[in-house]
Amino acid sequence: MPASSTESAVSIAPFSPYIALRHLVRGEPLTVGPAATIRETLLLLDRVRADAVVVVDENSRVPLGIITLHDVVRRIAIEACDLQAPVAAVMTSGLITVPADGTAHQASVVMVRRGVRHLVLTEVDGSYFHLVSQTDLHALPGAQNGDLVDSILAARDLTALIGLAGQIRRFVARLVDERVSAEVLCQRISSLNDLLTLQVIELIAGQFDLPYVQWCWLVFGSEGRLEQTLATDQDNGLIFVAESEDEAPKLRDAFLPFARAVNEALDACGFPLCKGNIMAGNPQWCLSADEWRMAFADWLEHPQPEALLNASIFFDLRALYGQESLATDLRNWLLGRASSYPIFMRAMVENTLNWESPLTWWKGFRYDRNKDFPHTIDLKKHGSRPFVDAARIYALALQIRDTSTIERLRVMGQRTGMVADELAALIDAFQHIQRLRLGHQASRLETAVSNRVNPDDLHELDRLILRESLKQVQNLQKRLTRTYLPA
Repeated sequence: MPASSTESAVSIAPFSPYIALRHLVRGEPLTVGPAATIRETLLLLDRVRADAVVVVDENSRVPLGIITLHDVVRRIAIEACDLQAPVAAVMTSGLITVPADGTAHQASVVMVRRGVRHLVLTEVDGSYFHLVSQTDLHALPGAQNGDLVDSILAARDLTALIGLAGQIRRFVARLVDERVSAEVLCQRISSLNDLLTLQVIELIAGQFDLPYVQWCWLVFGSEGRLEQTLATDQDNGLIFVAESEDEAPKLRDAFLPFARAVNEALDACGFPLCKGNIMAGNPQWCLSADEWRMAFADWLEHPQPEALLNASIFFDLRALYGQESLATDLRNWLLGRASSYPIFMRAMVENTLNWESPLTWWKGFRYDRNKDFPHTIDLKKHGSRPFVDAARIYALALQIRDTSTIERLRVMGQRTGMVADELAALIDAFQHIQRLRLGHQASRLETAVSNRVNPDDLHELDRLILRESLKQVQNLQKRLTRTYLPA
């Protein structure tokens, strides 16, 4: 008999690309056992006014298949199937699943790329959690750029992808001109860039005989945080499973030619090679799962300047392609240990407090005396980075799994009992600075000045909001000091 259910999954909060999928659905999950009849399943769908139900093993709760109203009606009409037959006979197996703790961004990219309207959410042990639909997300990457998404998915060679990368930048520039919010802009950029990068990886992977082991392409920095702007280089790595310490070098040698080819292809698409060589094609960042843990542990135990710099990039890791559980396990391992290294945490706090406000004591603007770009403020170094660094510290201290700055701040505020207005002010300030950065980048081609702005060139209202946004950095750092550097 069908399992009971009160209602189908519906959205309960405004769409955010960073929100965990488990928080996007409500109500009891709608399920049936494999022995339930087609008639019983249809009656269940009609009673709760749902369009899909998941077939699960009644003992293990592992999802076996999915039944959508569209599919079952089509099969009844075309194949004339018996309504008393078990639903397992007409269900769609080979489910596309994502972790319940995955992000809305991740689900939306998978839906677009795989051409499906529903995704099955699973717990860590593989058991069924819930179902998420396009309606739940209602802000897919292709919502306003369907032709561009279709073209990316249809691309079969690097030349086509290079051209599409240029189209992505032009599309985002148009959104900037339309003054779309920073959160939506970053989501659009990240979604489209993810789709393009996935296509690049698959295209290149087909040209290599890769080892038959679990592996995953990782992204770090702004890409890991879903905060890419129009001026961003590559920060990526590769993680793989090695059965022994001796096997790791052999597998690394097998993966490196492929990784370097992907780095070069992404460079051709307009994502410059990282000047610091933080790329999967560098043997230093093409590591087994155990080697990644050893590297992270060394930074935690020896918080020298280089370790702190690495932490600011690598600790914002996100899985992009491959066995996602490798990235999830690595992140959970890190979060479970970081707070137990007080010297490291203190060094992180002191490092982010080493920030010279671009505001004078009377709240005018102070410039950094850059000879090449006088009378300007670096909106990345002096604007967005302090928010990013502080949010990362809170994520490590409070074991917040999210990688985006906005979601880290939201969770931090909830867990620490922060006044809602104060939290909203922090997030609004960060988003305003991001919006100014994107607007500035869209109007300039020179990389060197992509984040530098002359406040006198800003609209009077933007200049006023920028001043108030920079005050919020000071408020955030005072909070960090009280919490982690008590007198």
